[in-house]
Amino acid sequence: MNVDMERDDLSRYSRQSVLAEIGLDGQRRLRAAHAMIIGCGALGCPAADLLARAGVGLITILDRDVVEETNLQRQTLFQQRDADERRAKAAAAAERLRAVNPDVRVEAMVEDLRSDNIEAILRPHPRPGVLLDCTDNFRARYLINDAAVKLNIPLIYGGAVGTTGMSMTIVPGVSACLRCVFDQPPTDGSGQSCELSGILAPISTLIGAVQASEAIKILCGRGDLASTALLSVDLMRFAVRSVALTGAKRADCPCCGLGRFEFLAQDEGEQRVLCGRGAVQIAGGGPVDLPALERRLSRLAKVTADEGVLHATLSNESIEGLTVFSDGRAIVRGTTDPAAARAAYVKYVGA
Repeated sequence: MNVDMERDDLSRYSRQSVLAEIGLDGQRRLRAAHAMIIGCGALGCPAADLLARAGVGLITILDRDVVEETNLQRQTLFQQRDADERRAKAAAAAERLRAVNPDVRVEAMVEDLRSDNIEAILRPHPRPGVLLDCTDNFRARYLINDAAVKLNIPLIYGGAVGTTGMSMTIVPGVSACLRCVFDQPPTDGSGQSCELSGILAPISTLIGAVQASEAIKILCGRGDLASTALLSVDLMRFAVRSVALTGAKRADCPCCGLGRFEFLAQDEGEQRVLCGRGAVQIAGGGPVDLPALERRLSRLAKVTADEGVLHATLSNESIEGLTVFSDGRAIVRGTTDPAAARAAYVKYVGA
């Protein structure tokens, strides 16, 4: 390839490729790289935006949820229309990123990440060069950690709630994993959530930017510059703490030390109450024909459908409505009773 022509192809990234740590070779690596972002909320939005602008060639965005108005305070890829139409987050984000940088390929996966599907999601892909954990719950974080270690994929963990956030870079076989540092997730009800504790938008943007920066280092071939510390930031008090993790890798770690991938082996159950949402998620039994379901439900409810997601709003019922995904999963709104949610699913979607 003609060098001058290649320089022209990369001219969009000239302010980045001029950095000594990246250079044209690093920029070429980014163009050939694949990053997977799991969770497209307060952390995933800024991380995805920055990676798209940096020229990462393939970005996969995986998220199970739809955009709600309360997301707009901090989830920077979405606009009011997305919330009004309750669009799938992954699809709305992918559309925005393609408009930001048509040079990159963006895949949207509207999926619920579970122990029984995470390896199938990761293995058939062009193997991601890095995973970004931008989820909002501990179940997913420990599941992703297990999969990253088992499949030998670098992982960048991030979390933010209230005015504080943290980030940690995990290189399987080299650095400590999540379970080396935090052996077990908090017990039910003891962990903080954005719904109950609130969140300052700048802290999630900052942590998402840190995750993107770490991903860029790894993907451009400068993994030697990746962080070896646990970063903790409290923006309201302007306190920054860096805890060195050199030597934190444990030989007795159940995950990276002993190879017991306990979270990959867990049966996660059929339904789960969504904290602060007044809703229950039902796993479902398999793919659903959404056009056929739309025709059937339109006689009973106000129905809209878009990009693999169907919304039904019910009246004079014990629930408010359902959001049904093409994989058969559904969010039953207006109840926190798993039995009532399951009954509504069977009634309106099927067994």
